[in-house]
Amino acid sequence: MTSTLLIVQFVLAILLTIIILLQKSSSIGLGAYSGSNDSLFGAKGPANFLTKATMALGLVFVINTLVLGYLYNEQRNQSAVDRIQTDSLIPSTPITQTPVAPTAPEQPLVPTVPENK
Repeated sequence: MTSTLLIVQFVLAILLTIIILLQKSSSIGLGAYSGSNDSLFGAKGPANFLTKATMALGLVFVINTLVLGYLYNEQRNQSAVDRIQTDSLIPSTPITQTPVAPTAPEQPLVPTVPENK
């Protein structure tokens, strides 16, 4: 379910970007490169259609984002610490150590020089 909604999210983002770039701005934007858009969408031009399409896609994008956030939060409700198998990390019988009496440190060996005869 989440993978399908994630793909829909990417498609919505691409469509929303394309529709926003096609809208007429003060510098005409990308609408200048697509030919005469004034007669394509009706007598008033593409402004009204593209504005409504942007609002609709934006609303669907926001709703899809909220649903994805909710679903991902439900899946990751557990901590990583909860998934660790503690029976493999801790031995079933406790290991007891017998105390060892401290021993005197060994004396280091002093190197000897061989005698010449």
